[in-house]
Amino acid sequence: MIRTALVVAGLGLGLTAVFAQSNAISERRDAMKAVGAATRDGAAIAKGEAAFDAAKVQSIFKVYADVAKKMPTLYPENSKTGGETTAAPKIWEDQAGFKAAFVKFETESAAAATASTDLASFRTAFGGVTKNCGSCHELYRIKK
Repeated sequence: MIRTALVVAGLGLGLTAVFAQSNAISERRDAMKAVGAATRDGAAIAKGEAAFDAAKVQSIFKVYADVAKKMPTLYPENSKTGGETTAAPKIWEDQAGFKAAFVKFETESAAAATASTDLASFRTAFGGVTKNCGSCHELYRIKK
């Protein structure tokens, strides 16, 4: 009976670890999907395919800032592999640089929101902020 309880407890801990791993990977994938959707909206505005809308622009930069705050917490040690993650090992090797990249992304997103008062200023700010995405992906993402 005690043995059965220990086996069940062990399985429960194992399943909890697997769930925590897949949950972190799933959460960061969802966060990146939100950034992708915001970027598509921003690109449409920047290209003139959608009208400049101050509220929409603020929403885009808010998504960026919110994700930038959350992302560094979504890379626990146990989420290095699995769940079709594209997280590069460099994330765990260079935690300081990884976290600094998100601080920069958050700071520049907030500044861009303030600076974007019309289409011209939005294009400049949006271009600057989205360069952060590319540089971070170059260092911290596995290319498929």
